[in-house]
Amino acid sequence: MFWDRVAGVYDIFVRCINRKTHRALIQKTVSLFTGQDEVLECACGTGMLSAPAACVCSQLTATDYSENMLKRARKNCRGIDNISFMQADIMHLPFGDSSFDKVVAGNVIHLLDEPIKALGELRRVCRNGGQLIIPTYINRTRGGKTSGFAKTVGKAGADFKRQFTLESYKEFFADAGFLLTIIENSYIILTMVSRI
Repeated sequence: MFWDRVAGVYDIFVRCINRKTHRALIQKTVSLFTGQDEVLECACGTGMLSAPAACVCSQLTATDYSENMLKRARKNCRGIDNISFMQADIMHLPFGDSSFDKVVAGNVIHLLDEPIKALGELRRVCRNGGQLIIPTYINRTRGGKTSGFAKTVGKAGADFKRQFTLESYKEFFADAGFLLTIIENSYIILTMVSRI
């Protein structure tokens, strides 16, 4: 699997190549948490968001499909007591209904074959009145061109199923029946999704 293969070098991308974008993503996402929130993070990768999120929420459950990503995340988050890590498939989450106050799925929706099914799972495990926080890369220009970032990562083996513009990202969620609040910063679109 591509993500298992790149887990050892993924932090270089996060901390160096795409540092500004990821820093903004962390700041905006963490600002949405309170000390009482029980948070689920899907597609946690190497823990870029996990460590700062755990510092402001009550409990963080961080999941990823890739075991190698989880190994890196555990290492990057060692010493933080309120994080638990688990291998999980975003399409079939091993949690009961309404288990979490906030559910985060960062930079993953564009990689999924069935993103609507994944949204259903994220919604299912989120408590009534909670929030889904789903930031993603905007990989397509308004003119319809694929970004240089998406081209490069795609050539490396990441399988992008979708490439969003801001407009198509909004439409994606609206078509799926969600109410949206968009917070835009550089390449980040942070979408807080609530039940209709």
